[in-house]
Amino acid sequence: MCVTANLLPDDVEFVRVTPDFDQRSVPAGLLGSHRVADGVWGRLVVRSGSIEVVFDGVADGRHVVTAGGTRVLPPGARHHVELVGPVRFAVEFHRAPSPDQPVDTVTA
Repeated sequence: MCVTANLLPDDVEFVRVTPDFDQRSVPAGLLGSHRVADGVWGRLVVRSGSIEVVFDGVADGRHVVTAGGTRVLPPGARHHVELVGPVRFAVEFHRAPSPDQPVDTVTA
């Protein structure tokens, strides 16, 4: 699994997006180690401010994402976010087309 690439695969389709979060409303689960479900890709989208995405146990796995930037979260990659200051962000979920597969997007 490559966590340094920051591109979604060409064959994935948008599934849903979370509400916007800020430094006061970010769910505690995002601050702790978690992963995106198998077969599902996440993309963290920073609307304002900045946030750090940390891929757990990966050398060079720390990435600061600033306003207008994104960070792709591959399936199964354990990660967490660290607040750097004021921020507003959301997480999009994408997956390969599969009409009969329900979407379970996040696994603790």
